[in-house]
Order: sequence, then structure tokens, then C-alpha cells
Amino acid sequence: MAYDHVSASANIFERRESRVRSYCRAFPAVFRSAEGSHLTTEDGRRYIDFLSGCSTLNYGHNHPALKQALIEYITSNGVAHGLDMHTRAKARFLETFEQIILKPRGLDHRAMFTGPTGANAVEAAIKLARKITGRTNVVAFSNGFHGMTLGALALTGNAGKRGGAGVALSGVTHEPYDGYFGDDTDTADQLDQRLSDPSSGIDKPAAFILETVQGEGGLNVASKAWLQRIEQIARKHGALLIVDDIQAGIGRTGGFFSFERAGIRPDIITLAKSLSGMGLPFALTLIRPEFDQWKPGEHNGTFRGNNHAFVTATRALELFWSDDAFETETARKASRLRKVLKQLSDSSSLVLRVKGKGMMSGIEMQSGEIAAEVCKECFRNGLIIETSGSHDEVVKVLAPLTIREEDLDAGLKILADAVRAVTARRLKSAA
Repeated sequence: MAYDHVSASANIFERRESRVRSYCRAFPAVFRSAEGSHLTTEDGRRYIDFLSGCSTLNYGHNHPALKQALIEYITSNGVAHGLDMHTRAKARFLETFEQIILKPRGLDHRAMFTGPTGANAVEAAIKLARKITGRTNVVAFSNGFHGMTLGALALTGNAGKRGGAGVALSGVTHEPYDGYFGDDTDTADQLDQRLSDPSSGIDKPAAFILETVQGEGGLNVASKAWLQRIEQIARKHGALLIVDDIQAGIGRTGGFFSFERAGIRPDIITLAKSLSGMGLPFALTLIRPEFDQWKPGEHNGTFRGNNHAFVTATRALELFWSDDAFETETARKASRLRKVLKQLSDSSSLVLRVKGKGMMSGIEMQSGEIAAEVCKECFRNGLIIETSGSHDEVVKVLAPLTIREEDLDAGLKILADAVRAVTARRLKSAA
């Protein structure tokens, strides 16, 4: 049965919450609980969650093992807030991250605990790159999204987001991402040519920053060859390579880091979203040791050490990344997901193609209007799913990586039925 009303308690949001709110407009319900891949409203309606907090809940809502670890820590009066002081929870996280994630991948990066969001990690990364190189320009890429604070927003391509800045967004050169002009144009070669030409008008960059799979930009995937070439160009021109792995990392597109498939070694890596494992605010900037040139306190923040997040992040690493079983299972689900999306693409004239990688995949519709109509139909029938892309034309699946097969199949059926329903309506209207 279609969900066509909102609980009376929702009036408080209309009365008191800022107009800036957005997701609640697409999903007009009041949610009271969440478990696994489901959200439940005040009146008991259950929704399958293919949004997962924009990839913040890769392990699902309230995973029991993570929840239990946090409960035990809180009830034992574990330190909740400690600025950047040493705590047992931080030590356990660093030791576990070193042993399970860094060492097996041949990485020796230092961990910088920034403020609690991905934008904080990005701000720290570009500030450090400018400090190290003495340069101010940063090269970012078309359709990239790196955050909403002013430095991160300057790196972001989306005009709607940039329009809210209120000031000039400078210090960034935006270059075309892989495939921006189609398969026949090598945008990495173009970038190298422009940087090599002293009359191109591009200032020498402090850093390149990129997502290997662009989430908000429309699930654009950079090839291994392009990523490797960008790394070479960065080295050639004395720029640091920053990989923003905030949405595409932590298993969403394959390995723990999304760049593992390309065999590159970023100078700086930004992480957030699913790093805490349970939706707790936690961001991290990873820095190659030779570039860890901060003076004590030169970059700080009140909430740069969320000990509750250290606890759940540590448990998540132990539970999911101690061997390759989770990664293998995620790959199997991704194959299942992309098979259904390909069937949808082949069967509907409104679907142009399948996009993305791994469990960060979706379908590009003919327009943003059609994509929004599909998402609205999905919500009416019990599925939460959003759009992305330059014109919001991509219906993006971000189901929890831990989702049960029956829930994945049920959600994909709702999506397929929605595409068919919208296609039928459109054909009938055109007749």
C-alpha cells in the first residue's frame, strides 16, 4: 500500500528546522528505528534502505557486534571525548588499522584525526599539500564532490552546491575526469600537456585530488590506466596525489581502498563515512610519513578524537577485514546487483546504461526528471534510493554491503517494478 501521509510529529520539522533540509523532502516519513538494511517509521512501515547514509552504513544499521562493543565501552565509563590525548580506544584502533589495513597493503601512512566529517579530512589534506609544496593551486576534476566547507567546496564541481558559498571559490583548477569527452579522448594526456606548457595559464599545482569512482558526480569510474597516468603526472610536476576515498572506500567498490585495483600509492588519503562502522562521526587523513610536516596544533579541532567511533571502527576492522571472506562476499553481491541492473537497462528505453563499480552501481536514466520519478515510485513501494549525477539522472544503489540476499533481491524487484511502471506511464502519455 502506498505511503501517502506523515505522522503529526513531523510538523515540528516544518516549524523549526531550516529550509536547507533535503533528504526528508524525498522521503517524507518519520523514522523511529533501524536494523540491518531496514528503516522503520513511526507507524510501523518498513523500508529497505538502498541509501545507507550515502555509504556511511556499509555494515548496515546497528550491526549487533558493533553495537555491543560500544555498549560495553560506554558502560565501563570509557573516555568519550579526549581532544587528541592518548586513550586506550585510540591505541587499539591505530594498532588494528596498522596490522589489518596498512601493513598488508604495503602502506606506511601516518593517521591524522581531523574533525568528524569527510570535508574536515579534505580540508586538512589540501592545507597540508599547500604547506609542503609552497604552492596554492589544486587540480580537481569535473563532476567531483569533496565536501561543503569552503576549501572542499572549491574542489567540488556541482554548480548548485558551489552557488551557496557566498564568496569566490578560488585556488583550484578543474580539469576533465576520465571519459569526460568520451572514450577517444585521453584527458590525462591533455592535463600533462597543459601543465608542461608554461603558457597554458595553469599555475603549478600543490596537489591533484580525485575520487576513483565519483559518487555524487554520477558513478563515473576512472580506469586503472588513467589513475596510473595521473599518479605519474603528479610525480612529474611535483604535486601530491590525494585520493578522496570517503564514499568509494571501505569495501564499497571492492577492496578496503578503492584505488587498490590500480596499484597506485597516494600521498594522502581521506576517509570518513563508513570508517566508524556504525554511522558515528569519524574522519581520517592518511599521510605518507615524509609529508607529515605539521607543527603541533597547527591544524586541530574540538572533535578530532571520537573515542566511541574508535571502538566501533576497531571492531569492524576485526570482524570484516581480518581475512578476504567479506570482500569475496561483497564481490558476489555486486555481481548479482549489476546483473539485475543490466537486465533493466536492456529492457527499458528510459535506461541509458549501467554505471559505477561494485556495490556503488546504478542506472542512468534519460533525464533527472525520470530518475526522480523512479525514486518516488520506489519510496511508495518500500524502498529508499536516491539519485546522483550532473542532472540527478543516475539512480544510485548504495545498499549495505552486509545486506541479506533476500533483501537485496526484494529491493531490486521494487526498483525494477518502478522502472517498468514509469516506462509504462511515459509510453501511455506519449501515445
